[in-house]
Amino acid sequence: MRVRPRPTQLDVARLAGVSPAVVSVVLSEKKKGNVRVSPRTQRRVRAAIRSLGYAPNPVARSLAKGQNRLLGVFTYEAIFPLQHRDFYYPFVMGIEEEAEQRGYDLLLFTRAAAGGRRRQIYQDGVNRLQLADGAILLGRGENKQHLRRLLREGFRFVYVGRREVPGSPISYVAAGYVGATAEVVAHLVALGHRRIAYLGWPDITEATHDREAGYRATLTDLETGPALVRRASDVTPTTVSRFLEEGATAYLAEDDRIARQLDEAIRMLGKCVPDDLSYVVLGDPLTVSEGQPDWACFKIPREEMGRQAVRLLIDLISSPGLDPAQVTMPCTFVPGGTIGPPPKRG
Repeated sequence: MRVRPRPTQLDVARLAGVSPAVVSVVLSEKKKGNVRVSPRTQRRVRAAIRSLGYAPNPVARSLAKGQNRLLGVFTYEAIFPLQHRDFYYPFVMGIEEEAEQRGYDLLLFTRAAAGGRRRQIYQDGVNRLQLADGAILLGRGENKQHLRRLLREGFRFVYVGRREVPGSPISYVAAGYVGATAEVVAHLVALGHRRIAYLGWPDITEATHDREAGYRATLTDLETGPALVRRASDVTPTTVSRFLEEGATAYLAEDDRIARQLDEAIRMLGKCVPDDLSYVVLGDPLTVSEGQPDWACFKIPREEMGRQAVRLLIDLISSPGLDPAQVTMPCTFVPGGTIGPPPKRG
């Protein structure tokens, strides 16, 4: 794919049919010497700025290779303030640690879009991330048209989490959900389970797709029987009862929110874990609530993923001709108190 170079003030001037001095005046919003710009010309210049996606850089690119040594971090999720230790917080910790070791500063982009809409990379048609040499993107709900546009503009970025943009491969650092889920299923089968149910959310993302793919592929490889999958907004005692009737002795919860619903449904049915059934959380919760079970789960290498994203981004900045890089990092299975052998049939 042909990459378009970063737009300059000269590009804006050519598109608007004015001199670079006129563009400079419009950008500064001040008169310089005898240069005066009519409202009509100002509108033409601003239209050219929006069309090209030009963003003025406040820092002179006078360092080696014309870099600011600034890395942007753009989040679709509300991560800050720092005491908000949610799913994304360890990623940011890893990003900060690696950037500091590499001699880069971080520039955080956290402004929400107007009207309560989700955060957007482009504001008034302008890529705000161009203030940095490149950026690391985090969070769900990304605009894939914007990701394509970043690629066309030649802006370097790395996504934390697998993201597929059809026809436009991007750089990312992903967790190995396929392999981790496969390991979980194989462990349950080794304990004697033959009917394993999968509980997930209705919306399918790359991450949830990978978990289910690992589950389905392993069932096929081990020839344990058909997949039992339910995707819904909640898990009820009825859900569990139906799977029990189909012979399910073990369950996979796509995340800890589903696991909490599953645990409550099991309790309401008067069943005991792991004597009556087993379950595993396909991930690891960052917050521990009172009375929470000792979940069997797998650990996601969040901090290391953040560090690896910084390494990939610096490589892209230092060598603009590099192809997109995609790294998948393994998760670690942690057997817990919610799994055991299937109950003996009388």
